[in-house]
Amino acid sequence: MSDQEIIDEIKKYKAQQIVLTGGEPSLFIDEDFIGRLKEETGLRIAIETNGTVVLPENIDWVTVSPKTGMDIHGKGELRVKHADELKVVDVGQDLSPYFEMDCVDENTVMVLQPCFVADPKECMANIQTTIGRVLNDSRWRLSLQTHKFVGIR
Repeated sequence: MSDQEIIDEIKKYKAQQIVLTGGEPSLFIDEDFIGRLKEETGLRIAIETNGTVVLPENIDWVTVSPKTGMDIHGKGELRVKHADELKVVDVGQDLSPYFEMDCVDENTVMVLQPCFVADPKECMANIQTTIGRVLNDSRWRLSLQTHKFVGIR
């Protein structure tokens, strides 16, 4: 789709903001596109990104969701300089390094999300573990992939 076709499609829906997500949206956007999107829709623009691509500066909310195994301290991989929110999938890893990421500051919302798996028993165990971790460290907020729990893949 062209930029204009995307904008025209978005304008068909009522929304309070536009969230660019799925795959890695930063690969397909630039400052001109974000500017046009904001101007033609009048909406705030948010993005969920793995943080490996420099973002246009005119995005209103940036969620960085680093992937498991990614070098979260930069060294060439992490290129986003500021995160309004950091979303981490809980797979039992040490969580302290996330607070030291270059894109994180005292205003970054830290979100911990249980790892969703198909097995209901294992999935519930993951949820309980993540809830425990959030309750034990008030710097984290709980996030759930609601769409997966209601069967939307």
